[in-house]
Amino acid sequence: MGSQCRMEAEVRHIKSATTLSHLTAEQALADFAVLITELKRNLSAEACPVVLFGGSYGGMLAAWMRLKYPHIAIGALAASAPVLQFEDLVPTETFYDIVSNDFKRESMSCFNTIKDSWDAITYEGQKNDGLQRLSKIFHFCRKLEIAEDLSDWLDSAYSYLAMTDYPYPTDFVMPLPGNPIKEVCRKIDSCPDGTSVLERIFEGISVFYNYTGAVDCFELDDDPHGMDGWNWQACTEMIMPLSSSKDTSMFSPYDYNYTSNQEWCWKNFHVKPRPSWITTEFGGHDFKSALKMFGSNIIFSNGLLDPWSGGSVLEDVSETIVALLTENGNSIITYHFSFLALKS
Repeated sequence: MGSQCRMEAEVRHIKSATTLSHLTAEQALADFAVLITELKRNLSAEACPVVLFGGSYGGMLAAWMRLKYPHIAIGALAASAPVLQFEDLVPTETFYDIVSNDFKRESMSCFNTIKDSWDAITYEGQKNDGLQRLSKIFHFCRKLEIAEDLSDWLDSAYSYLAMTDYPYPTDFVMPLPGNPIKEVCRKIDSCPDGTSVLERIFEGISVFYNYTGAVDCFELDDDPHGMDGWNWQACTEMIMPLSSSKDTSMFSPYDYNYTSNQEWCWKNFHVKPRPSWITTEFGGHDFKSALKMFGSNIIFSNGLLDPWSGGSVLEDVSETIVALLTENGNSIITYHFSFLALKS
C-alpha cells in the first residue's frame, strides 16, 4: 500500500475542502482497487494472486482493504497498523505511555528531566523576555510566538524517536544514529553540573533535529515529517484520541478534548471531525469480532516499543488472522529488517 494517496503531496498548496475531500482512506482503497485491477488486466495476469504490504497508515489500509475488497487481494501484512486507535477502543493514554516507557527503560534520570521540562517551559514563557530566551536556548530562527509551539515541537520529536528507535542508523524520518533514544538520554544525562533543564533538553533533542550538525537554526514552520496531509485526515476521519497521564507519562498531563480539536480543525480547514466514521466504515466497535466473521489472511506485525502498537491487534483473532510481535522492536520493524537484508 505504498503508492501515494490522492492529493497527499498537494495539501500544503491547496486549502479547498472540496478538493481535499479526495484525501480519505475510502478513496485510497478505491484507487488501489482500480490500480491493481488495471495492472493485472494490462499485464494479462488476471489470475495472478495479490498480497498487500503496508506499514503504519499503509498497514491500516492493507487490513481494511481485506475487509472491503477481499476479491482484489488474497492476503495482507499490516505492520504497525493502529486499527484500534479510535473512539474508546483502547485507553487514550496508551500511545504516550509507550513513548514514556521507551525513554524510562534507557534512563530514569532522562525520563525525569523530560517530565520536568514542561513546567520549566511554561514558567520561562511567562516571563517578560521568556519567549526570546526560549528561542535562543533552542536555536530557533525566529522568536517563538507562544511557549506551546516549543512544547509541540518537542512532543513530536519524542514520539518519532520512539517510533524509530532502531539499533542501526536510519534516515527514514530524520538522519539518526542507531539506538537514538539511548543517544538522546546520554546527551541529556552527561551535561555538566549546573546545566539547566532546558539546556539539557536542547542537547538531547538535537540528536533528532540536527544529528548531522548541518542546521544553524530551526524553523518551526518546517514540515520534516510530511504532516500536512495527515493533519487534514486527522480533522476529517482519522480521529485518534490521545491523552497523557500525570502518573505514568513523561509528557505534560492532559485529557483529550474533542471540542478543542474541533475548533482547531475548523480554524485550519473549515471542516468538522467525524470521530465515529472509521469505526462505522471499517468494522464497528467490536473490530476483532468483525475480523473474525468477515476477514481472513491478515498478519498484524508489531514491535512493542512502537507507540502505535498499543492501538493494533496484538493477539491472534483466528487461524488466518494472526499477530506477530517483536518484544524489542519498533515501528514497521518487519519491513526494516527486510530492507537491511536487501542492502547487504
